[in-house]
Amino acid sequence: MIINDELLKPVIEESRSNNRRRKNYNFHKVLEDPLQRMLNVLQPDSYVQPHRHKNPDKREAFIILKGRLLVIIFNDEGGILDSAVLDNATGAYGYDIDAGIFHSIIALEPDTVVYEVKDGPYFPLDDKNFASWAPAEGDENALSYNEELKTKLL
Repeated sequence: MIINDELLKPVIEESRSNNRRRKNYNFHKVLEDPLQRMLNVLQPDSYVQPHRHKNPDKREAFIILKGRLLVIIFNDEGGILDSAVLDNATGAYGYDIDAGIFHSIIALEPDTVVYEVKDGPYFPLDDKNFASWAPAEGDENALSYNEELKTKLL
């Protein structure tokens, strides 16, 4: 399957109207697939709570297709270990994350699109181990937490 504007357009539109302000398009056919491959479209006012994939441990990678994405790596206590802005214009194309590492992503431009690859299978109840030191999704402080991270890192 080719990844082009025709494929991206409806996913981008859905991300704009989705209450989470993001939308995935899965290439894998079943949740049990050992390799999860997807497009992840995010708007700047989307919040992805810092998390890791542990028990089972899963690796994850992001490759920027459109827009700009801030990737943040945290230690177990919430300290920032590393960050990168993925942006085709600067030659920063992707970020590969080892298993069991806390991380989050923030879209820096509207309609940011990343190709995401993660070890499977995907089981919604235990796929992510959310960081207790960060606001939960839907928390009134979530977007201000994103703004604090951007102020520190950009």
